[in-house]
Amino acid sequence: MITVIGTGTGAALPPDATAAVAGAALVVGARRHLAAVSAAVAEGAERVVLGPLPPALDTIEEYVGKERPVVVLASGDPGFFGIVRALAERFGAGRLDVRPGVSSVAAAFARTGLTWDDAVVVSAHGRALRTAVNVCRARPKVAVLTGPGAGPAELGAALAGGPGARVLVVASALGDPERERVERVTPAEAAVRDWGDAVSVVLCLDEARALAPGRVTVAGSAVGPARWALDEQEFAHRDSMITKFEVRALALARLGPRLGDLVWDIGAGSGSVAVECARFGAAVVAVEKTPDGAERVRANASAHGVDVRVVRGSAPADLPAPSELDDPDAVFIGGGGRELPEIVTACAGRVRRTVVVAMAALDRVPAVRAALIGAGLDCDGVLLQSSRLAPLPGEVTRLAATNPVFLLWGTRPTAAADRPVERHTGREGVAL
Repeated sequence: MITVIGTGTGAALPPDATAAVAGAALVVGARRHLAAVSAAVAEGAERVVLGPLPPALDTIEEYVGKERPVVVLASGDPGFFGIVRALAERFGAGRLDVRPGVSSVAAAFARTGLTWDDAVVVSAHGRALRTAVNVCRARPKVAVLTGPGAGPAELGAALAGGPGARVLVVASALGDPERERVERVTPAEAAVRDWGDAVSVVLCLDEARALAPGRVTVAGSAVGPARWALDEQEFAHRDSMITKFEVRALALARLGPRLGDLVWDIGAGSGSVAVECARFGAAVVAVEKTPDGAERVRANASAHGVDVRVVRGSAPADLPAPSELDDPDAVFIGGGGRELPEIVTACAGRVRRTVVVAMAALDRVPAVRAALIGAGLDCDGVLLQSSRLAPLPGEVTRLAATNPVFLLWGTRPTAAADRPVERHTGREGVAL
């Protein structure tokens, strides 16, 4: 049997775990955890300091094979982004006796006086920071499990100047009565600090929306909107200059916006596509050249309760530079005149997954298709022609045709249909 003991946010052993440690033939944990339980470890028991996980798992397997008891010490709750996953995959859940402690996420929210049943928890430990950044851009209450190169400074630098007012709550050395610190800073302030190696977790909050109204039924952030391809009247727009819902429905299907993604909406107009992508959980940048259009995008985003970063300018000249913003996962291009192929080329050169282009003019289709293919994307498309029910006098109905629209999309060949599951072997729940 492998007994996995979560020490909570401190290093001391929980009272009910002393007997398990005393009876173990092998005790595995970080140096601070092993030091905290040294008096309880039986004479002759082997101690393994956790560093790289595979060698420790090999040693555990030797003891399990001989039916000798093993204790693994971990920080926080070892079943929450912790070592329980690796142990269960290697030895089976039936061999584990897990005794959880309080996770750093729960402790950090407790220190701020906030519930966390409606928070999104994302790990940046041992993986790219961009997913955590995009989740923070899109959601009002996020807990980020940090790691080397992905701490408060890097998170703050990426979020500074973004949409919405965000505050970072940096919780360090949680559970240590002498060293624990919980600080509220702006992203810009976090970016210029040296935070050391004691950071437990970072909360990213839009404090105006940090306390969700009403009763939360399902923990975490909403999976997705109840409706999409919303009617045009649900957005403010000018003279029907808006992507029609039939076109928007297919565009959304090809864009595939999801939590952790970054989407660009180029020539945003009313921002209907930008808003819908944000409702799916993506972080969104809308590029719009007219002042009234930019304000309309902001108003529509506010009306639907999402954050959209609006860049006032013309593509491709005013597209965010790589130094300003990560490359997008998906791009929607809904505007553009003669320069449309140039815009498509610029976006396709940086996109990670898909570019979707909507056009009313037949003459632009060949050049856009060539631009997508020339950028190394697999290209496909469709001409959308729809007719809507419309009333006539005498309580009868006719079909009213909408303007036909060409929709082309280019997909990067190496992009998988779904993001692979990322494995986490550090920080919360693992004694590293």
